[in-house]
Amino acid sequence: MKDTVLTKTHEALGAKMVPFAGFNMPVQYEGVTAEHETVRKAVGVFDVSHMGEFLIEGEHALELIQKVTTNDASKLTIGKAQYSCMPNDEGGIVDDLIVYRIKDNTYLLVVNASNIEKDWNWISSRNTMNATMRNLSEDYSLLAIQGPKAVEAMQSLTSHDLSAINFYNFIVGDFAGIEHVIISATGYTGSGGFEIYCKNSEVKQIWDDVFEAGKNFGIKPIGLAARDTLRLEMGYCLYGNDINDTTSPIEAGLGWITKFTKDFTNSEALKKQKEQGTDRKLVAFELDERGIPRHDYDIVDSHGNKIGIVTSGTMAPSLGKGIGLGYVPTVFAEIGSKIYIQIRKNAIPATVVKLPFYKG
Repeated sequence: MKDTVLTKTHEALGAKMVPFAGFNMPVQYEGVTAEHETVRKAVGVFDVSHMGEFLIEGEHALELIQKVTTNDASKLTIGKAQYSCMPNDEGGIVDDLIVYRIKDNTYLLVVNASNIEKDWNWISSRNTMNATMRNLSEDYSLLAIQGPKAVEAMQSLTSHDLSAINFYNFIVGDFAGIEHVIISATGYTGSGGFEIYCKNSEVKQIWDDVFEAGKNFGIKPIGLAARDTLRLEMGYCLYGNDINDTTSPIEAGLGWITKFTKDFTNSEALKKQKEQGTDRKLVAFELDERGIPRHDYDIVDSHGNKIGIVTSGTMAPSLGKGIGLGYVPTVFAEIGSKIYIQIRKNAIPATVVKLPFYKG
């Protein structure tokens, strides 16, 4: 089990630690609902240093990224980031990721912790153009400072105007007394804020300064459990649950990051899917009655026939109701469709809704 640089810090703060993607990670501190509310209303800090970072450089860097990802990275200018995914040859997804354009021929790929080795091997196997690749995952840490008060709370730590960094834009600048930190207006919560990429040797100083700067704004450390409820209220996919090696980006509702203006892995088959439609779709649903849908619960029709499974589910703290995502036959995927979630012996009625669940 790997530790992050901040593992001892989390333990000292009383965090409940759990194994996650091979790392010893804080799942919660004071409780999921309280931490969730902190991010929705004030500002919270996640240690997500388990995530992977690959640097792709050189004159063929863009060519390699275009080949392995679905989104059009040629649209990226320096200082912009892009959500994307890497399809496999069978119609599924190797991983979802964020692509940052750092310089003219330098890109940073941020991948899921559980897929670092798989992704590295996959991209390497496609690197016939000999782009320069460096795996920085062991050397870098990542903090997500999220919530509506993040800009105001963190402004004293940098000479840059944080309010001027638009969503999915970033700068490389000074932060908490350290130069060349990536300050990125990205996140996984839907409540605004930043993600801070720094070297392992710098993260403790940044963590301490972040909490000092944020103490008058209600800042608190936040665990992975609240990260999950926050992302689910937005309908953001979680790799391993809602998308995996067997789910296509078209089925998963990721057609918006799948651009057929270029050739990429399995693009012909996915283009056909987009044109002809798919047999099943990932839908969002809200329970009509009390209950909590959980990962792997059956989705059934009005006659009790199994039609799908719940891929993610929770009691949404911001909404006070059970919500979830799951794959169902396309005929059940229309907004307003009635489906049922099998919770123990009861089939609880649910309604297919439009994302996001949480409107802010």
